[in-house]
Formats: sequence, C-alpha cells, structure tokens
Amino acid sequence: MTADPLAYFSAKLAHETDASDVYAAQRAGERFVLVDVRSDDAWAQGHPVGAVHLPYRQIAARAPQELDPAVPVVVYCWSPGCNAGAKGAVEFAKLGYAVTEMIGGYEYWVREGLPTENAAGPLPRVLDPLVMYVRPA
Repeated sequence: MTADPLAYFSAKLAHETDASDVYAAQRAGERFVLVDVRSDDAWAQGHPVGAVHLPYRQIAARAPQELDPAVPVVVYCWSPGCNAGAKGAVEFAKLGYAVTEMIGGYEYWVREGLPTENAAGPLPRVLDPLVMYVRPA
C-alpha cells in the first residue's frame, strides 16, 4: 500500500485526465492542444473534433516546429489497452511541454458519445450505457 494516498492520487491526477473532462475543457475554451499520437490509419478512421495528429514516434522531430511549448498538451491513443499515449507523454515531457494523458483514449471518447470526425466529416455519436448513464428514450 502507498504510505500517502493523498500524495499518490494528487500526483496521478496531475498527469491524467479523462475524455469527459477534456471535452468540458474544450467547451469552456481552456487553452490546450489535444494530440492524437496514433498511426496515420487510426487517425484517418476517426478522431475527436479539435484534435491534432502527431504520431508519438514523430513528436521529437515535429513538435518544436508545430506546437507552442507554452500551451499544455493532452495526449491520447486508442484505449486503456494502448500505451502509445504514455509514450507520447514521455516525448513531450522530454521537450519541456506540460503534458497530461487522456486515460481511456479514443475508445472512451467514442463510447461517451463525444464529437468525432474524419476527413469525410462528422461521425455518428452513440452513447454507450456500459461507460455512462444514458437516459431512457
């Protein structure tokens, strides 16, 4: 057991967020960049509205030219079973960016019915009752 649960959970929350909090921050106009660190094919399949695409293997080379280091970054990958978000967070941290990982990744963004798109436009929004409360119709 952790000797100081307050310190542990406070530190954890300083480096993690979730899809609903990211969406709320977007709607509130908070200043940050949501970065999809998945592959080109994954990005093309769909991504959160407002996200930018920067695969984690390209962060070191591209981020300094493309993203303002004064603006906080939130990274995500596919799902809780994917560690590319953590890999991306490490790369941003090495460059000195303030970085947070969106736990649950794209999977939970979609399952919560948050806005997604691809090159063709908006994708259907479906609420998953396994991850959130869905009011009966």
